[in-house]
Amino acid sequence: MSAQLPDRIDPDAPIFVISVAAQLAEMHPQTLRGYDRLGLVVPGRTRGRGRRYSLRDIAKLRHIQHLSQTEGINLEGIRRILALEAELEDLQQQVAQLTSLVKHLHLTGGDTRLFTAAQTGEVHLGRPRVHTPRALTR
Repeated sequence: MSAQLPDRIDPDAPIFVISVAAQLAEMHPQTLRGYDRLGLVVPGRTRGRGRRYSLRDIAKLRHIQHLSQTEGINLEGIRRILALEAELEDLQQQVAQLTSLVKHLHLTGGDTRLFTAAQTGEVHLGRPRVHTPRALTR
């Protein structure tokens, strides 16, 4: 029987109905509906539009509850904190990618290679393309 169970549950898999998610987060289901309307925790949806929460959603609900009840932060403050935390996570991922790229270039003797970063933070390997007018190439 245990051979049919997954080794690990994907933390982003939307598997919990609202009543179970509310229980796990120690909240009332109506609170979860309100957070969904406000965009604080937006669960996945079934074809019938039923809410399905992931483990990551439940952790986020608990985090919101801590910020609200223990720290005394209002919902607008919580929204801003969550946005800043998401931005920080994105930046940390970019730093990790750049660190990995620099290590790779160093290990492969890529002293002459260059990489460029767009304003969006996207990293491109190789030299930047420079547009040369046709009149100069003739």
